[in-house]
Amino acid sequence: MLRWASGNLLQLKPEEIGEHYGRYRLHVPEAERAMAKSLERYGQLSPVVVCRRDERYELIDGFKRLGAARRLAQIDFLSARLMEADERTVKAAIYGLNRAGGRTRELEEAWIIHALVREDGMSQVEVAELLGRHKSWVCRRLALIERLGEKALDELRVGLLSPTAARQIVRPPPPICCLSRSGWTRPFPRRSGSRAGNRSPFPSAARSFRTRTRVCGCGLSRAHSHCCS
Repeated sequence: MLRWASGNLLQLKPEEIGEHYGRYRLHVPEAERAMAKSLERYGQLSPVVVCRRDERYELIDGFKRLGAARRLAQIDFLSARLMEADERTVKAAIYGLNRAGGRTRELEEAWIIHALVREDGMSQVEVAELLGRHKSWVCRRLALIERLGEKALDELRVGLLSPTAARQIVRPPPPICCLSRSGWTRPFPRRSGSRAGNRSPFPSAARSFRTRTRVCGCGLSRAHSHCCS
């Protein structure tokens, strides 16, 4: 549960708010331009969320609003809610506040999980409990961010690399082919057998599949059929 310092809103100048936690958010120029237009036309509709770090206010939620306010001369102050939180709770709040607004992105989730595990020393089980997710979800997000190199991560943060391109980089490689007597080929997909005797409705294809599996270069049999299919 989030702990708010008080019910009163703070009025902070944009330059008083730091963006230390902005490294866990994606830079999306189109969304920031749309926010600037909205802020110019309607003003600030909801407060940003900040915490205190080293005698400075650090932003937790509202990065597009802050960026837009810094570009608009008519915005002198931003309304802000102050939250009391340690480092782990701040990262969980970044995830929770954005998820509540339907604005979470897979790569942003992966950044937060990577920070909790690698920087804060939490186990994947602890992270899953903190964020209210399953351990397998945490494991997938962690693997996603660790498959990207440092150069790609830096370009992703500043908007030089799009999230779509980043996902293409971390896609798994194409299936490995098996070595058959006729050369390299992809094995025939496994099919469920019939109820009577559990026999395959494609006996010739099944025999061909077993032949390829036995001569596969990796030396594995049934287990290899999953990684090659």
